[in-house]
Amino acid sequence: MKTAVTSQANATSANPTSASSTSANSTSAGVPKFGVIAAIAGLLLVGMVFGASLWVLAGVAAGLLIATNYALANLWSTSTIAERITDDEELKIGSLVAATVTVTNTSRLPTVWVLVEDLLARQVLDADAPALQIEGERLAVMMLWPGETKELSYKVRCHRRGYVQIGPTVLETGDMMGLFRRFRVGTQPQFVTVLPEVVALTSYEIGSRRPIGEIRMRENVMDDPTRLRGIRQWQIGDPMRSVHWAATARTGTLHSKIYEPSSIVGATIILDLHVTTNPKHHEPVRSDLAVTAAASIASSLHESNEPFGIATNGRDAADRIRTEGWMGDHRVRDAAAKAGSMNESNDRLRPIIIKPSRGPVQFKEVHRTLARLERTDGLTLAEMLVESESQLSTDTTLLVILQQATPESIASLVGLSNRGRAVAVIINTADINDYTSIAGPLIASRIPTFHLASRDAIADVCREMLLRA
Repeated sequence: MKTAVTSQANATSANPTSASSTSANSTSAGVPKFGVIAAIAGLLLVGMVFGASLWVLAGVAAGLLIATNYALANLWSTSTIAERITDDEELKIGSLVAATVTVTNTSRLPTVWVLVEDLLARQVLDADAPALQIEGERLAVMMLWPGETKELSYKVRCHRRGYVQIGPTVLETGDMMGLFRRFRVGTQPQFVTVLPEVVALTSYEIGSRRPIGEIRMRENVMDDPTRLRGIRQWQIGDPMRSVHWAATARTGTLHSKIYEPSSIVGATIILDLHVTTNPKHHEPVRSDLAVTAAASIASSLHESNEPFGIATNGRDAADRIRTEGWMGDHRVRDAAAKAGSMNESNDRLRPIIIKPSRGPVQFKEVHRTLARLERTDGLTLAEMLVESESQLSTDTTLLVILQQATPESIASLVGLSNRGRAVAVIINTADINDYTSIAGPLIASRIPTFHLASRDAIADVCREMLLRA
């Protein structure tokens, strides 16, 4: 989808809530300063009063010069059109994405200078753990002859999963004397979805409490009549429907069938991304590790054709763009740069829930949603579990992935288990002491807890869950 913003009206329409404020700014920014007009008027008045023709000539010349520069600045700003010719993409970690913007002078006069910059959020260029690596120049100063088109092109390498905003493009120009400067958003941003990595699991054998399913259980919750394990002599209390009539007829003694207990396979992956339990000093490593673990579990269940879904209190970056938007028009370059960044606070109070299902469409939706997840300061894990309990599947295991657990969160998990839900918790922390402090109350309530210390632990964490069950 090609996008171009050819006028200030089109730019402000991208964010209707800010249209009135930007139009007000354009009036004050477009008129020469009162001091300059007053100085010219003063020169003309003094020259006419005292008969000083040179003063009058200087005033007229200054007025013509300022008017010419004012007109040129406005002409260059409105006649310079930017167009983004690259589309939104969906990539894997480590991929390269091209960003290309063309700039065209549509007037009959040359544009002496225009500064073109494609903005990127400061968060994604963090020196400690950069999400993006720029290959090429995303800023250029151009001179454009009438009808001439030039191109700003560079590449971006994606190092981390996320919903990356490339752009918007900001155009800056002005007159030759530096009296007037014009800033304008030239194009809408380009959005790139970087999918989280998927790690192959050694096995996944977590059973819910719903009987008659695909995997054998160690605890005899309920026999599965479709899985015959053997026969034995009939005992008092055995139901008549379990009698093995063929063995009874052959031996002349009543025999009963012995069944294996089983359970369905499947999980609703609950991901805690609240800022209080996902502290900033652990970011982005721990939250990305949790998302990778969730994507890997969903992929394993998808390959086994088992049901899977997700529930999280995090925010969807695409939803943030739709609701908060990005500012469409700016008169100050710093404001334009700020619009290309992400808001630090978000009070989202609606959980993201994808109900369990099977198939490639389900996995694609889950994978994309996990890629776009961000931390939030809205619902805590305990609040989310209370809010969405009626929407959580009763057939699948509630597989909770968290970094830290408050007493309220532990109480909510224990309550779910006591009400008959199959609950398992993966504790995403590198410190074994932090793991044991969280796992203790959960283990006391017979909730399986497992340690996700690093990326290498993802492949075995679900297999360990079976061994501990």
